[in-house]
Amino acid sequence: MLVQAGRRGNTGPCIVCGAGPVGLFATIDGLRYHRCTLCQATFLDPGQRLCRADEHRRYRLHENDPADPGYRRFLARLGTPLVERLQPGSSGLDYGCGPEPVLAGMLAEAGHRVRVYDPLFFPDRAPLADSYDFITCTEVLEHCHRPAREFARFDRLLRPGGWLGLMTCFQVEDHRFAHWHYRRDRTHVVFYRAATLRHLARSLGWRCEIPVDDVALLHKPLSPAGPTHWVDGSGKSL
Repeated sequence: MLVQAGRRGNTGPCIVCGAGPVGLFATIDGLRYHRCTLCQATFLDPGQRLCRADEHRRYRLHENDPADPGYRRFLARLGTPLVERLQPGSSGLDYGCGPEPVLAGMLAEAGHRVRVYDPLFFPDRAPLADSYDFITCTEVLEHCHRPAREFARFDRLLRPGGWLGLMTCFQVEDHRFAHWHYRRDRTHVVFYRAATLRHLARSLGWRCEIPVDDVALLHKPLSPAGPTHWVDGSGKSL
């Protein structure tokens, strides 16, 4: 498997932060990966993504067993530090919960009220019309075709003083990118660094904490401290 670094050049605004210039980062077996020079996100060329039908077939192969202690420990890496920061009886949304909303159940066990949304498995959009004290998004961001739009949605859904809990495998070592298991999943099209999420938090006027590897907790202040709108990868206001 060959990794070939490309020239950095402005190929358009970043699909993650909506602002930074993007250049070719690497070509691996014919797949082109771009990187934002501002937020440091890396993403697959949009023209080389799987079609939605192929993505959905792969998603249906996921097995998220609520009775699996190992899977619960995995989700607790986000759930435990998040619960430590929540007020009792908070209301939340598990965004992109998958076929089995295990994390939502764990948070409910901790005394919180949790609704779920997933465009494939729980497509009812009614929860997206409400607002929440917290939002969780585990192993979802790497699949998003337009991440800037998702962050704009999170900003709209999250109440002032609320928490956004994110889990995705952080991209760390460039020299291992070609052989990285996370990259080799063709449904994974965007790769984040801790610095990426810190940049996004700063752009919103939020605070970002990294309690453990691959987990970020973003806190929205009680009073606005950042921009009043986001832009997506086309430069349009959201």
